[in-house]
Amino acid sequence: MYFDEFDLDDRVLDGIDAMGYTTATPVQEKVIPPIIAGKDILACAQTGTGKTAAFLLPILHRLITEPHDAGKINSLIIVPTRELAVQIAQTLEGMSYFTSVSSIAVYGGSNGALFAAEKKALTSGVDIVICTPGRMIAHLNMGYVKLDAVKYLVLDEADRMLDMGFNDDIIRITSTLPKERQNLLFSATMPDKIRKLAMKILHQPEEINIAISKPPEKIVQEAFVVFEEQKIGLIKQLLARKEFGCIIIFCSRKQNVKQLTYELKKARFSVEEIHSDLEQDKREQVLMDFKNKKLKMLVATDILSRGIDIEDIDLVINYDVPNDGEDYIHRIGRTARAATDGTAYTIISEKEQRKFARIEEVLGKPVTKAEVPAALGPVPEYSPKPFRSGGGGKRPHGKKRPGGGNSGGGNRNHSHKPGGNQGQRPQGGHPQHHKSKNNSGGKPATQP
Repeated sequence: MYFDEFDLDDRVLDGIDAMGYTTATPVQEKVIPPIIAGKDILACAQTGTGKTAAFLLPILHRLITEPHDAGKINSLIIVPTRELAVQIAQTLEGMSYFTSVSSIAVYGGSNGALFAAEKKALTSGVDIVICTPGRMIAHLNMGYVKLDAVKYLVLDEADRMLDMGFNDDIIRITSTLPKERQNLLFSATMPDKIRKLAMKILHQPEEINIAISKPPEKIVQEAFVVFEEQKIGLIKQLLARKEFGCIIIFCSRKQNVKQLTYELKKARFSVEEIHSDLEQDKREQVLMDFKNKKLKMLVATDILSRGIDIEDIDLVINYDVPNDGEDYIHRIGRTARAATDGTAYTIISEKEQRKFARIEEVLGKPVTKAEVPAALGPVPEYSPKPFRSGGGGKRPHGKKRPGGGNSGGGNRNHSHKPGGNQGQRPQGGHPQHHKSKNNSGGKPATQP
């Protein structure tokens, strides 16, 4: 299905269009219509199936098309970790750009300024709150958070939250919500404890089970673990050691696209770049040259990972690790189409190891770690650190929550246009209460 078949408000469709998405994933096809219809949902769906958009889009649609209490908290999205809270908040920023919907990410950390910013937003009211359980409990204990106007409750990765010992916190938070509300519960697995939680929180839910699509078996997948500054040198060596036909190199930031294209042109490779800063006619010409084999290689943002039909791609390289399993599958799915085989390389820097480990979880198996050419020098080991929990509260076996300040991500003010490319989630900054612009100034020049 195409997103415009869901009867979503035009302002929501404009946000989707700006992010470069055209077709819905299976979980989005099954989940969006019943959410719009007001039904409770119990969905078994892994990270990487597109479930974030599956609940954000219909909630956005209903918030801007149905009456709700201004100046109060209208939607509550509870997640297990600060990393997921930041990721959802950043995705929401792009999707809600043309609406007046406000949002805040509320997650753990010892930074007093962050806590004060969260308190201000929670006190004055905000349309959508994305929070970790412990952090929300901390604010609730202070007495200024009013959840009496919440119309939409989302529990995302519920199985992880229960595994991390957040059951009591979830029950405490939901006990403060109005009885009349819509409840959406997403979990990668459906053990008895999830069904028991669902029975307490959901009302006659519609059950949906989605298995993530896997990459074709004929794609040869390999990963190279290097330091960030070794990436360009590795790309040059990979391209020089074996002859490939058509090649696409994906970067998560357009700045990386520009830099890598410059370096490859300097090394006399036949290459052009595709990103949101290019004028449409220039973009179309580059694509036409690539399709007609006048051009051998493209360096691109995720604008090419979806909705553009290019056959006969021999090699896909992920210069940057994609944000999640879904993006990874869409990227490498550009190769090994029809009856052809294909190769997909992913280059992993130290700071991207945890992100790639999550992708391997979605794939259900590790990706082969190939040997890096000795000429590049020493490289780091592949040893992704385990994900930390977010936002205070209880943890299993009485363990204390790790301390620490800002995790390096947040929800930016929407007066800043969504930057980067279609696959990029804006990085950095502290979470701030923000409102997006109304749909009066046209689409942003760059996509989120």
